Amino acid sequence: MKNIIQIAGVRNQNELDLLVSCGVNYIGFPFRLTHHQEDITESEAGRMIRQLPESCQAVLITYLNNAIEIIELCNKLGVNTVQLHGEIQLEEVRNLREQNPEIDIFKSIIIGHSSWEEIEKSIDMLSPWVKAYITDTFDPLSGATGATGKTHDWKISRKIVQISPKPVILAGGLHPNNIERAIHTVRPAGVDVHTGVENRLGFKEKEKVQQFATRARHAFNKIH
Repeated sequence: MKNIIQIAGVRNQNELDLLVSCGVNYIGFPFRLTHHQEDITESEAGRMIRQLPESCQAVLITYLNNAIEIIELCNKLGVNTVQLHGEIQLEEVRNLREQNPEIDIFKSIIIGHSSWEEIEKSIDMLSPWVKAYITDTFDPLSGATGATGKTHDWKISRKIVQISPKPVILAGGLHPNNIERAIHTVRPAGVDVHTGVENRLGFKEKEKVQQFATRARHAFNKIH
């Protein structure tokens, strides 16, 4: 896994078509959330996902913490990659992997929410069961652990990249103007953006999406 460009949050078919046309290769669909409203219904998402070209991978982003419920939602949407963005017991992650090994698991690491010792322990315990980690930023004001639009100390994400036996995707406050610096600093396997390519109404903006994807690809090429 490398050179992943993931954009999360799709409000309609036009937005999905925009992301595909800009060469985004991972598209995140957030459902069963704790702090944010869902953009579309699960039925609408399932219809869109089943029409995606092979070049695009759909990712379920969820705060569900029960393996059976996660598998059921993956099946409903037609996805085989899930980003576990909330707190979940190791046993449930293991159950998810064992009960449906075809589902790839991305596990979030929330910077600012846990100590470095807790992060190291989590990486060590979860690595046998996950395909990748994704770092994101904790917002102490709202308690949100994703889609906060806030950056974190990229040196911590860089340390995670260095110690992790699995690929690391960088998220948290990324946008077209900082994406190249972020990739050069952290050297992740991929990047993720949600609010950083949206306009004031919360819709994806074509110019921002194009700039983000182009600059991310340029930075990945330089570090490799």
